[in-house]
Amino acid sequence: MNYKAIVLVVFTIVSMYQMALHFIQYRSAGNPTPENVKDVYDAQTYQRWKKYSGEKCRLQILGTLISWVVVSILLLTNAYAAVAGLFSDGVFMQLLAVLVFDAVISTIFGAITGYVDQMIIEQKYGFNRSTMKTFVMDQIRSLAIEMLLNVLLVSILAALHRALGNWMVLLFAAVVFGITLLISFLYPIFSRLGNKFVPLEEGELKERLTSLLTSHGYHVKAIEVMDASRRTTKSNAYFTGFGHMKTIVLYDNLINTMTLDEICAVFAHELGHGLNKDVLKQQIMNMGNLLIMAVMAWAAVSFPQVHQAFGFEEINYGFAYILLGTVMLSLVQPVTGMLMSAYSRFAEFRADRQAVTEGYGEALISGLKKLARENFAHLAPSKLLVVLEYSHPPLSARIEAIEKQK
Repeated sequence: MNYKAIVLVVFTIVSMYQMALHFIQYRSAGNPTPENVKDVYDAQTYQRWKKYSGEKCRLQILGTLISWVVVSILLLTNAYAAVAGLFSDGVFMQLLAVLVFDAVISTIFGAITGYVDQMIIEQKYGFNRSTMKTFVMDQIRSLAIEMLLNVLLVSILAALHRALGNWMVLLFAAVVFGITLLISFLYPIFSRLGNKFVPLEEGELKERLTSLLTSHGYHVKAIEVMDASRRTTKSNAYFTGFGHMKTIVLYDNLINTMTLDEICAVFAHELGHGLNKDVLKQQIMNMGNLLIMAVMAWAAVSFPQVHQAFGFEEINYGFAYILLGTVMLSLVQPVTGMLMSAYSRFAEFRADRQAVTEGYGEALISGLKKLARENFAHLAPSKLLVVLEYSHPPLSARIEAIEKQK
């Protein structure tokens, strides 16, 4: 069996699928705007958005195409095996060599497309506030964190497989789930490596937000403001952490551009996520994804002939990890991602209902419109694209649901 041809064909199908999604997004810029969101952009801003959306989509298509070409060449020429062969026969050194080589290649091309996206397109349309120094430091930080996690995961995979063989599947899934939870706990620490967080200052806003929390017997560790304006003009708010470590983070852009009622509406929406334990539920749902990943990880390390087709003498755990992420998981992700996104959209509608229940329906509508305007959101995305990968419902659907509840 020609395993190299099979891997290349599957990788090509996955890449073409991603490019097709970007193309659908590109074409959907011409969709008619729903009546209830026509006031988000004026005519001039709408034309600007269409140009912005077009440039972003073309970059995504080009980036996916370049990635397909580069990875295909690396696979065809057995480049990963050649790099591994430069080092000793030790399992760890060879997996490390492959992982470092892949990370460097990915970072180089990712940095190029990232630079065009952030420092050219986002800059052109007034969203970027990152300096070149900030951009470079973000790339270095991301590479370091990615390498640390990848080496940790692959080393665990290698150790478990060599010790347990086929019995590694469930244990590996449990270990990865544990690492995922640990990362969730440590995310507030990681996020502080590149941003500053300060407690929300005393005043009417903090009193109203605290009152919203205490009225439901709900407690968080802190309400913090992040200096997102260092990098972007866009706004956001989110929950992070678990249990007594829960923290609500507000972008400083959000506070600077919204009224008190609108901020409270966005906060009440986030409170809805907290009351319904959406983060925890999504983590539990991730267990299914992790089990699928563990089974595929076992498959990736259980067939030496696949590795031999790409120039290795035996199983290389680093290459198995690349096959897992580039080919195997990418093949099932459209299905699992669609299911996860469906739940996420349901949770967003439910969180909106919490804001309406708190009396902030009108403020939520005006706040969501501001967020859409500031973030240059797509007001009429393709319905197919929404079903396949949107984690949030389109703005018009959210406003319609809010109006019905009111």
